[in-house]
Amino acid sequence: MNLIAARAGLVRAAVEKGLEPVPSPCISVCRMDAATGWCEGCWRTLDEIAHWSSMDDPQRLAVWARVEQRIHDTETHRP
Repeated sequence: MNLIAARAGLVRAAVEKGLEPVPSPCISVCRMDAATGWCEGCWRTLDEIAHWSSMDDPQRLAVWARVEQRIHDTETHRP
């Protein structure tokens, strides 16, 4: 399992227990993949990265959900 996917599950559980604010997926590996348009470290788009600081917690959780889905889709479609 991808480290970010595992972290997403931990974040979701912590938020359910009242953690605020929702932490960033950033792991300081900041390189954009030209083919996908996602950061190779946190799996976010440039738009998601740029707007993170102005997002509320539900929006941040939605980004985490998209990150999890991207990881799942990528791992599912590997040869």
